[in-house]
Amino acid sequence: MTQSDSDIPNIIPNVALPIADQPEQEGEWLRESLHKWLDEEFIPEAVNADIAQRASQIYVRQRIEGETDMITLVMALVTELENYDFSKSFFGNFTVANAVSALVMESIGIDSRCCGQSDGSLS
Repeated sequence: MTQSDSDIPNIIPNVALPIADQPEQEGEWLRESLHKWLDEEFIPEAVNADIAQRASQIYVRQRIEGETDMITLVMALVTELENYDFSKSFFGNFTVANAVSALVMESIGIDSRCCGQSDGSLS
């Protein structure tokens, strides 16, 4: 027995970002914030600056193209970072994409640690 898409509960709510008025400014903020997060999560490494730069470039391009869907942005990051050489880092493409998502969602007032709900409940 299979379930149709309509029978599967929406466990992770979709988050739509506002249209980017200044995507380059968003990208600069993201680059700085992600670099800080990467340095604080484990240890500061020179490669963290490169990772943050690459992730912010992908994010800015997606935002310039009009992307507002957070899940789509995360998937673009995961996909495009697959070819990045993470061998000199503690991180990988999924960790970086999830960190970008958490930083962006936090910046618009959404607690990403709890299924995208701003009140922290799991209802």
